[in-house]
This record gives sequence, structure tokens and C-alpha cells, in this order.
Amino acid sequence: MTINRFLRLIAGFFVMASAMLAHYHSPYWLFFTAFVGLNLFQSAFTDWCPMITILRKLGVKEG
Repeated sequence: MTINRFLRLIAGFFVMASAMLAHYHSPYWLFFTAFVGLNLFQSAFTDWCPMITILRKLGVKEG
């Protein structure tokens, strides 16, 4: 799996998990959802994403 697919998988998982936690536990989990969305938004303009840096250090191959 390539780094871009991993990024989409992780972001989707974080959004779904935090939405579920907000529904069943505390609405404050929606702040985490917003954090993930803001990171994706800023990466569209800056071409830098913290998760991609982490994935590169873990040795995930570029696509």
C-alpha cells in the first residue's frame, strides 16, 4: 500500500472513530474530527502533512 492510501485510510478511520466517540461518549471528540479536517485542509495548500512525515519515517513506500 502506498503512502497516499495509508493517509486516506488513517484520516478516514480517525474521523469515523471520533464521530462514534462523540456520539456515544462526549461531544468534545468532535474537536479531534475538526483537527483532522484542518490538517487535511492545510496540507492541500502547503503540501506538507504531519502524518506523511510519520509514515515516511516508518518506511511506507511512496506511490
